[in-house]
Amino acid sequence: MNLNMLQNKLKDENYTLIADINGVFYTSHQRGIAPILNPMKEQIDFFKDAIVVDKVIGKATAMLLILSGVQYIYAYVLSQKAKDILDWYHIDYGYDKIVEYIQNRDKSGMCPMEKTVYDINDLQMAFEALKNKQKELQGV
Repeated sequence: MNLNMLQNKLKDENYTLIADINGVFYTSHQRGIAPILNPMKEQIDFFKDAIVVDKVIGKATAMLLILSGVQYIYAYVLSQKAKDILDWYHIDYGYDKIVEYIQNRDKSGMCPMEKTVYDINDLQMAFEALKNKQKELQGV
């Protein structure tokens, strides 16, 4: 499926994320990094060679997708830190709008996941930190 078709499907069916993983489609209505992090906890290379279209991509999501082996990322909103890490790892991407950082849900500051990896550049370290932060936020 081409990028335009993925973008249209994301909008038409109100997904938060859609991925074409070698012709197999993965979609989600979940918010935040859960649609990326949860399948990666079971299979770290879940997004290997995938084309991912997401509404919002911050550094946390970008790092997870890079670690998983993503081929291409398109975001409607991309953070500057996500752009920087995608450039660093030479991942192809596109976006509609760039922002300084991804806001938390009540728009009072930075997204907790973006904040968690703000100063981390090691992909495996970021993965572990994000899994721990997700547990903390879920009260597990």
